[in-house]
Amino acid sequence: MKTKIDIETWPRKEHFLLFNEFEEPYYGVNIAIDCTAAYRDAKANGTSFFLYYLHKSLAAAQQIEAFRLRIENDEVFLYDVINGGSTVDRPNGTFGFAFYDYAADFNDFMEIGLKEMTRVRGRNDLERTSRQDLIRFSALPWIDFTSVSHARSFAFKDSAPKISFGKMTEKNGVRSMPMSIHVHHALVDGLHVGQFIDLFQKLMDEPVTNSIRY
Repeated sequence: MKTKIDIETWPRKEHFLLFNEFEEPYYGVNIAIDCTAAYRDAKANGTSFFLYYLHKSLAAAQQIEAFRLRIENDEVFLYDVINGGSTVDRPNGTFGFAFYDYAADFNDFMEIGLKEMTRVRGRNDLERTSRQDLIRFSALPWIDFTSVSHARSFAFKDSAPKISFGKMTEKNGVRSMPMSIHVHHALVDGLHVGQFIDLFQKLMDEPVTNSIRY
C-alpha cells in the first residue's frame, strides 16, 4: 500500500522541485559499520550473515519515513512497507537479481531470503522487478572499499536508495564492514541518512531472538 503526497502542501516541496530536475540527483556517503555483535549472533544461531544484516537494514528503513518515499511519474508516494532487492552470486561466477518481501520476524525473512537466493542461483537470466517499493542492495565481500559509484541509466527514472556492503575485517577483536548509501536528494537529506545509519547500527548491536520484531 502507498499514500500519495500532496506536493503543494509538502514541507519538502521546494527541495523536491529543485533536485528532481537534476541529471544526477543521487548523492552518497560511505561509512564503517561495527558488526562485531551482529556477526557473533548470526554465527551462534547458524544464520546467513548476509540475510541477517539485510534484514536489520530493512528494519531500520521501515522507521525512517524518507527511505519509504518514491517518485513515480513526477508524483511522490509514501509506501507502508519497503522490501529488498539484491545481487546474488551464482556458481558460474556471474550474479542474478533477487527480490525479498520484508517480514518483521527475522525467521520468516530468513525463510523468504534463502528460498529466493536458491531460486535465483538456479537461473541464468537477469530478472529485474519493476517494483518501486524496495531498496537496491549489493554486496562486495571481496573489497574493503572506501567509496562506491553505481552504473546507471539516466533514462530510467529511479528514486530507490542503493546500499552496498563490503568486506568485513577484524582488528583487535572488533569486526567492521564498509557500507555505502546512495539516495535521491529530492526525497532524502543528510539528516535522514544520519538517522538511518544510527538506527541501523543500533539494530546491529542488538541480538536476534526467535520472536524478535522491528
